[in-house]
Amino acid sequence: MALTLTRMTSGATPMMAQYLALREEAGDCLLFYRMGDFFELFFEDAKRASQILDIALTTRGEHQGAPIPMCGVPVHSAESYLARLIKAGCRVAIAEQTETPAQAKKRGGSKALVARDIVRFVTAGTLTEEALLEPRRANVLAAACEVRGTVGIAACDISTGRMELEECAAERLGAALARLGASELVVPEGWELAPDETIARSGHEFSSEGGEERLKAIHGVATLDGFGSFTRPMLAAAGGLIAYLDHVGRGALPLLLPPEARSGEAALAMDEATRASLEILESSQGGRKGSLIDAVDRCVTGAGARQLADDLSAPLTDRNAIAERLELVEWLHDDALLREDLRSALRALPDVGRALGRVVAGRGSPRDLGQLRDGLSGAREIGARLGERDALPGLLERLLPDLGGHGELVDHFARALVASPPTERGQGGYIAEGYDAALDELRVTSGNARRAIAALEAKYRDETGVAALKIKHNNVLGYFIEVPSRHADKLMEADSGFSHRQTMAGAMRFNALALHEEASRITEAGAHAFAAEEAHFEELVAGAVASRHQIAKTAAALARIDVAAGQAERAAEGGWTRPEVVDATCLEIEGGRHPVVEAALAVQGERFVANDCRLGTHDRLWLIGGPNMGGKSTFLRQNALIVLLAQAGGFVPAAAARIGKVDRLFSRVGASDNLARGRSTFMVEMVETAAILAQATDRSFVILDEVGRGTSTYDGLALAWAVAEAVHETNRCRCLFATHYHELARLAETCEALSLHHVRAREWKGDLVLLHELADGPADRSYGLAVARLAGVPPKVISRAKSVLEKLEKGRAETGGLAAGLGELPLFAAAQDHREEQCDTLRDKLRDMDVDAMSPRDALEVLYDLKREAGTET
Repeated sequence: MALTLTRMTSGATPMMAQYLALREEAGDCLLFYRMGDFFELFFEDAKRASQILDIALTTRGEHQGAPIPMCGVPVHSAESYLARLIKAGCRVAIAEQTETPAQAKKRGGSKALVARDIVRFVTAGTLTEEALLEPRRANVLAAACEVRGTVGIAACDISTGRMELEECAAERLGAALARLGASELVVPEGWELAPDETIARSGHEFSSEGGEERLKAIHGVATLDGFGSFTRPMLAAAGGLIAYLDHVGRGALPLLLPPEARSGEAALAMDEATRASLEILESSQGGRKGSLIDAVDRCVTGAGARQLADDLSAPLTDRNAIAERLELVEWLHDDALLREDLRSALRALPDVGRALGRVVAGRGSPRDLGQLRDGLSGAREIGARLGERDALPGLLERLLPDLGGHGELVDHFARALVASPPTERGQGGYIAEGYDAALDELRVTSGNARRAIAALEAKYRDETGVAALKIKHNNVLGYFIEVPSRHADKLMEADSGFSHRQTMAGAMRFNALALHEEASRITEAGAHAFAAEEAHFEELVAGAVASRHQIAKTAAALARIDVAAGQAERAAEGGWTRPEVVDATCLEIEGGRHPVVEAALAVQGERFVANDCRLGTHDRLWLIGGPNMGGKSTFLRQNALIVLLAQAGGFVPAAAARIGKVDRLFSRVGASDNLARGRSTFMVEMVETAAILAQATDRSFVILDEVGRGTSTYDGLALAWAVAEAVHETNRCRCLFATHYHELARLAETCEALSLHHVRAREWKGDLVLLHELADGPADRSYGLAVARLAGVPPKVISRAKSVLEKLEKGRAETGGLAAGLGELPLFAAAQDHREEQCDTLRDKLRDMDVDAMSPRDALEVLYDLKREAGTET
């Protein structure tokens, strides 16, 4: 690369040589190269960015005899362009000017090039800017590595500073990463277990000793014991994570709160396939709409929504912790007035956690400080209001101290800042009047000087008789006098007191001694005022940084209260109930409903049909039959989601629910191929089924739908039979098993804990009526042809299928062979088939006739029509 760069920079202009050196340092990132008020991109970067951003691609000069492609974006609106580039999968290096043109001139003369350096790498996992983040979604950066066969994972959301460490077995890495949903994953180079689309870094960065020392240094402690117990794999992953943050921040670390050790057993385990099947945070179509969280989320703050997503991604397994959350939800559910007051107060609060993240990362603005002031003040008021209540729930009692305790900081910020601080601090004006007497005096001086300039303008007009004379200002000349060219002679006279500065098209510009003196006063006062405000800003930032841990706790407490109030609101809105979570291996749900499907039906004005589910020691495996579209998959998923919601600490869509604590949740409902990894639909189905059989315990809950459907009938039936037996005899877990294989009903003869059920359906006047009700006993048939008719399959094909079905059933009854008699089955064009189709049509018409309502003439016309259709009359 060095030789290539030498050839490229040889003969290049100083600016282009500087750019190419920075471009090499940027690696695989796009380079935003600061030039004045624009970030410019060159060469291939420009071509790629112009396509993604849909902006003009131009050229600037030449390099090695060819025009240099170029495009650019304004600095003041760069965030919106960065957001689009990050969304498109790009990473961006920001090269800023590290000195002013005046400093460059002083350093190297009039032709000196302004120094530039990469100050930051903007990547998907390291965003802190408000415009680049989704308010209701956490932005997680993760690092993973392996130490002596065990995988360590470190994850953080640098927008709020939250950091957690965990370890897991290598085979469970996928499930752990699926829970995190990280925007970026950093791994050691050459790691065999690394998933696709990772960022590979030097293996030396993943040192447990190095990770431990960095964490100690960041938090100023001699030991990490006060934060928790961390293993070597956890610390090694932390080392890799912090090294990456060092790299992208160019040595400036973002907010990192003390790490939390996450135990794999503390959360309900779900693998990637289960999360996708249950559509917890994202629907199968992509995006939030149609997902569980979309149907459940009633939080009024972004922080609350992010906390809810974390709760649903990692439901609890500790009964006491679950009960604490449920107690708080119930308390708020039962007091609608308090709940509404709390939600109104929370709705008005800014995102304290993310404002703190920007301030600590050195990217804060006066507005962020104002958000900290307003958020902490609001938290204090909420805490005071709750503190007046008697008999608070235990969880709320523990959160209450975190809502206060910032009185001095809030009062300081209230005195120092204006009511609505600006997002930029370059223009000043954010320090409140009365906070600093010297600053106020400078502002008065500056204001008086401006009034003096206005008076000078009036005076010069009177003296010269030029009514069009104006005093103007720009960043190059400062203050100057401008008159139309036709009046310039009066000011050009030797004794006029004006000196010529610039000639313009149609105008001339002048200076005057009095104007120069007033301009100097304004400039000097403005510079001193700006410096004073900057000093106060740094002072306020230091105060926030010093209190960062306490502020973060306040933000977390507000989020937890918002989640509980939102859960209570959703429960009141939908008639949901508090579940009872017990240690017994049971699942007793009365009137259970699917939250997403019910919400979708409500929009259409339709009612969801609720169903019961009772799994226990003696009937822990339910075999469920019935037609497609009858509601089997919905029933399976709704019970899994009720378990998930309950252990996340929320009410559930059911009339009543008693749930034996679940350690692992598995869902194999529907499947799609994964051609990129060489897997067919059936292969994906078998991989998911194998994972269930290998990992499910007697405390797990499993839902299985149509196992074996992707292969031949005999193979599929055999696999479904064997899987059902294994679940019953070996895993011994609670399981809902939906199938079309009627033969599986015979398992009830040998499996004492298996019971038979079906979704009800009826045929009425040739149409299939799906009742979406669950009933005891096996299904009498699958209604496959009726469902095909509903789907719009042509009548001729339905008729043909019916004749094939009759042959199959007859052959099986006579010989026991599934395909017996098919060899004698005529083709579609056979006369027999045609006659059978005609007969079916005639039967359907006769069945639909209302004979009692016909007149004799109508009946005669119908007979003539039937004869014509039968071909006996033309």
